[in-house]
Amino acid sequence: MGVFDYKRRRSDDVNVGGVHLGGDNAVRIQSMANTSTMDTDGSVSQALRMASAGAEYIRFTAQGVREAENIGEIRRRMRAAGCDVPLVADIHFNPRAAYAAVPNVEKVRINPGNFVDPGRTFRKIDYTDEEYRAELERVESAVEPFVLECKRHGTAIRIGVNHGSLSDRIMSRYGDTPAGMVESAMEFLRVCRKVDFGNVVISIKASNVVVMVETVRRLVKAMDAEDMHYPLHLGVTEAGDGEDGRVKSAVGIGTLLAEGVGDTIRVSLSEDPECELPVARALVDYVATCADARHIEGGYAEGYDPVMPDRRVTVAVGNIGGRNVPVVVAEDCGAAYPSDCKPDVFLNDSHLKFRAVDASELLCNVPEIAPDEIILLSSRHANRSGELKAAFHKLMSAGVGNPVVVSVRYDGVSADEAVIRASVDCGSLLMSGFADGLMIESDALTPGQSARLAFGILQSARLRITRTEYVACPGCGRTLFDLQTTLARVKEATSHLKGLKIGVMGCIVNGPGEMADADYGYVGAGVGKISLYKGKECVEKNIPAEEAVERLVELIKREGDWK
Repeated sequence: MGVFDYKRRRSDDVNVGGVHLGGDNAVRIQSMANTSTMDTDGSVSQALRMASAGAEYIRFTAQGVREAENIGEIRRRMRAAGCDVPLVADIHFNPRAAYAAVPNVEKVRINPGNFVDPGRTFRKIDYTDEEYRAELERVESAVEPFVLECKRHGTAIRIGVNHGSLSDRIMSRYGDTPAGMVESAMEFLRVCRKVDFGNVVISIKASNVVVMVETVRRLVKAMDAEDMHYPLHLGVTEAGDGEDGRVKSAVGIGTLLAEGVGDTIRVSLSEDPECELPVARALVDYVATCADARHIEGGYAEGYDPVMPDRRVTVAVGNIGGRNVPVVVAEDCGAAYPSDCKPDVFLNDSHLKFRAVDASELLCNVPEIAPDEIILLSSRHANRSGELKAAFHKLMSAGVGNPVVVSVRYDGVSADEAVIRASVDCGSLLMSGFADGLMIESDALTPGQSARLAFGILQSARLRITRTEYVACPGCGRTLFDLQTTLARVKEATSHLKGLKIGVMGCIVNGPGEMADADYGYVGAGVGKISLYKGKECVEKNIPAEEAVERLVELIKREGDWK
């Protein structure tokens, strides 16, 4: 196998209620219910719809012992209805609920950020090395009995780290960083290894796609260093809804799947959970087409770090390359484009010189490129992102510093499929430090839709912000308001505020943490009550839900960001 061939990462086989993941098993897809876990009828009905849509695992939140035990009743009714999809209990803050869930589900998800340590308060705590070691011993003594209980019942564990809920202890030593997220997972994995418990899956998620991708890459490297091969659950938290949520998820999850990393995925959309599953299936199936692709020659350029890649250094030609933000390129300036996503450069109306180059030909022979030429790089390979990456490394090894616009075309597929494929291919390149511009075409998309998609991919990769960004959770049994309707109202009121990041979160589990990257936040605080945030700071508490969107608008105006 070559560096750019598709090859699944080696991982252990884990049994989750008879539906195995990792090892030689296919990448599994899953989702999470957003009903109240105590609403047995509603939960069973929704779970059956999710199973019909393709869910191979279904997760329910369990805030307390009652909810954890009721998942057992939900499971009993699902089995009576002929549905054998394994169930997962999602636990935060409450170890008693985790223990209660063990005999009632096939897998229990625990969060290292709040299973032993208290919930995140953003307090800076200074530990001596001796005090920190004592804290680690405390973590081990609390986690080990739970792991042994799962071992006794044959229940799998997901160790689920979220960027938004790292403990103050981890924050004090590592900061709000990918390194801290990795160590949070590794602490719990070492306990599992100590007691010889291998029925473990790990997830390590963030709403920031760049953070999510880097963190998973770091985690794989850290596990390799300790000869660990636990399977990975991939996801981008709080991705939002609509095309933006799909693009953000596909850029993050698709980048890692294309690198052979990932054994199960969940696409988190602020929509009905059954809507997540076709997107997840399309992602998995598209990347799977790379598996049978022919060999791609080539290796990494000297000095390239695949875990934390630097941007490829180029010399600017006009407004492309160098220190310029990546551009969006289109063929025809005469097409109709919405004002908010008009391409930067048109091939038929440009004084710039573009040189069309096929990646497969470039890999055989790097052509002579004039200093004032921009490479328009395309690929028709089944493993498109792999061949394009190989071509970029060939250019780097040959010392070619011309800017490169990646040109991809998707014909003969639906619009939804084109969005997924472009997000995977282009996102994978951007997350690897490549591309000075994107040109996306499809017979299923109008030129305006293609341009909007290109801008959305660049925004998901945090390379260019051209629209309001929403950090919005998918909702679950902890959500205390109508998340989908609320998100739509927030968008209607604020979508013109280009460059702002606004969080819409169902509860406080990940809300303040994931919104640390947002400018403003709207967080469920109780039944019919909302709290508003400016960055990490809660500035208004327990506002009636019916007033909260208007109060959010007033807050943004008061802070001078209403433009």
